[in-house]
Amino acid sequence: MGNPAEPDTRTADTLKAEARKPEGVKPEAFKTEIATTEPTPTEVALAPDRADDAVDTAESPAATFQAARGGAAWADVYGAEQRFPIEQVTPSVEGGRFPAKAVVGESVPVSAVAYREGHAMMGCNVVLVGPGGQEGPFTRMSPGAPGTDRWFAEVRPDAVGAWTFAVEAFSDPYLTWHDAVSKKIAAGQGLEDLANDLAEGSALLHEAAQGVPAPDRDRVSGAARALADTGIPLFARVSPALALTEVLWRHPLRRQVTRSAPLPIWCDRERALFSAWYEFFPRSEGAEVDERGKPVRHGTFASATPRLKEVADLGFDVVYLPPVHPIGRVNRKGPNNTLVAGPDDVGSPWAIGAAEGGHDAIHPDLGTLEDFRAFVAAANDAGVEIAMDLALQCAPDHPWVEAHPEWFTTRADGSIAYAENPPKKYQDIYPVNFDNDPEGIREEVKRVVLHWVAQGVKIFRVDNPHTKPVGFWHWLIDEVKQADPDVLFLAEAFTRPAMMHGLGKIGFSQSYTYFTWRVQAWELREYVQELIAAADYMRPNFWPNTPDILPEHLQHGGPPMFKIRAVLASLLSPSWGMYAGFELFEHEARPGAEEYLDNEKYQLRPRDWAGRERDGESLAPYLRTLNTVRRDNPALHRLRNTVFHGIDNEQMLCFSKRDADTGNTVLVVVSLDSREVQWGNTTLDMPALGFDWHERFTVRDEITGATFDWGQHNAVRLDPLYEPAHVFTVHRHR
Repeated sequence: MGNPAEPDTRTADTLKAEARKPEGVKPEAFKTEIATTEPTPTEVALAPDRADDAVDTAESPAATFQAARGGAAWADVYGAEQRFPIEQVTPSVEGGRFPAKAVVGESVPVSAVAYREGHAMMGCNVVLVGPGGQEGPFTRMSPGAPGTDRWFAEVRPDAVGAWTFAVEAFSDPYLTWHDAVSKKIAAGQGLEDLANDLAEGSALLHEAAQGVPAPDRDRVSGAARALADTGIPLFARVSPALALTEVLWRHPLRRQVTRSAPLPIWCDRERALFSAWYEFFPRSEGAEVDERGKPVRHGTFASATPRLKEVADLGFDVVYLPPVHPIGRVNRKGPNNTLVAGPDDVGSPWAIGAAEGGHDAIHPDLGTLEDFRAFVAAANDAGVEIAMDLALQCAPDHPWVEAHPEWFTTRADGSIAYAENPPKKYQDIYPVNFDNDPEGIREEVKRVVLHWVAQGVKIFRVDNPHTKPVGFWHWLIDEVKQADPDVLFLAEAFTRPAMMHGLGKIGFSQSYTYFTWRVQAWELREYVQELIAAADYMRPNFWPNTPDILPEHLQHGGPPMFKIRAVLASLLSPSWGMYAGFELFEHEARPGAEEYLDNEKYQLRPRDWAGRERDGESLAPYLRTLNTVRRDNPALHRLRNTVFHGIDNEQMLCFSKRDADTGNTVLVVVSLDSREVQWGNTTLDMPALGFDWHERFTVRDEITGATFDWGQHNAVRLDPLYEPAHVFTVHRHR
């Protein structure tokens, strides 16, 4: 809508919140270094004019727009219809080539630079357009620090799908009038000097009254009549009009409205941002092996089904399965990645394809397609979703190899090239060559993905997407989203930053990260801040371990390190995941490798989950508590609200998250040392916690139940043999 004359359905509290810069949003989110203190609407209206001595920190408008338009002339950018310059609009991913990301109900920070000539006052607002093309009520933007000409607001998409937003700049005649009259009265001018101003103000307010809601209309009209009433003193004539700042901030009279080009936002369902993943191999659940580790009985979807409820009880909401397709027999790998497999060895699930079928088939030892559908249904009944692995590679006996040899790379001797990451060799895998018949490959992969979507799978963990063309993923994700916008994709790409960020930009819903190798306090702070700066397009998913990765700190840190890494992964990132065995403190590595000994990728690994927990040899109760804290505290459902606080010990990390809507606040202090007691003294950013600098408050440790009286400065002692972290919820004193 965007027309102030139309009814505004927002509540007063909502409108007041919209008129202020969102609480907890840091400058990094807007990708510019500016002061974050900003005036209220009233202060804007009454502040002295500082335009002449303001320092504009923005880039040259000509340079900005000419770069965006390929060097277009200024007149081509600002024609007669573009009354006011609007620049540096965010969120903007590669100039709008790709949509920014949001989830339903998420507050998306919007900013822009907008300015005008002279001393007249202006305003800005955001217009959000939903998937059906319907414009919502506009959101008024608040000005940033004086002299920056930067404006801020938050918008909230409320449905899955493709959205756009635009920034509008407009002349605000009421604020201009208010500013001029306030200055003239302050200078001692009287009724005779202000006669024209009062008449003009009366006409202006009569016009403005038509655009405000009915409860405020009489007040605005009354102020207009008072301005025209020559029988009352000056103060009585102008006071009602000067007191309308808040009303006419929320419902401004807008003239010469200028709209920026629209920018896209893709809005996903909530699970795209907030989720807890658990990875297990169905073939190991209910399996049996002999004393040498050789398989006696292979697990099935049926035997793995009870595990779904156990995982849900731990608080996880996504169960990720390694590939469940037939496994190639040619060049099959044996235990611990040996080159020769015995007749009973199960091979790697990532060597996809055999005589029984390829990417659209189920491994016969796991069951049938009907068994898989029943497994997906059981997961949904338990409250978890199944995430399926999408690994675009083939075993030498995959049906594609015979039907489409052109989809692979042929070497000089006529053989098909197997996968290599020198000096590593993967003789059991043929990589697909996307430069050979790209259209045929695209259509086949799309068919495969939509086949599994039809079976009830709405989440795909994509294996090594950085080894396939980025343009292919952009096309595939867009095609699948058009068919079903609820489908999500997690990029498993531990590679160069540019590629990881690029995959986020072109559409991946979530991304694996470098968290696994960030162990120092300064590394974690720096990395999370980097991810916050990229939050418009890249959503992190923190994993302390994977079947491929057993980091050194888990190999040697003991059980307390497993707690430490679980706290960091689950509370720093809205999405986190872990591979089965983490809760049993599995830490034995293959010599010389950052990889598990007797790796489940190549053999069955049945485990006694219940018995280990019953004997106190499991981290399961701790994980259950962490996931409960995550679920119950909306502050932990977001990334942008992360704030790091000062603590004078680099072996400790202190951070908080606050939900602006509910006031819910979580404060975490964690030791990074799994062996020694650590002491630290905090220096808390009190406003980030919702308090003034001098206030005190109560913190409740959600792990132990203990409560403490805290303020800005607090001494903290953490013993890793007892609890290596405080996970506090923050409460005002009653």
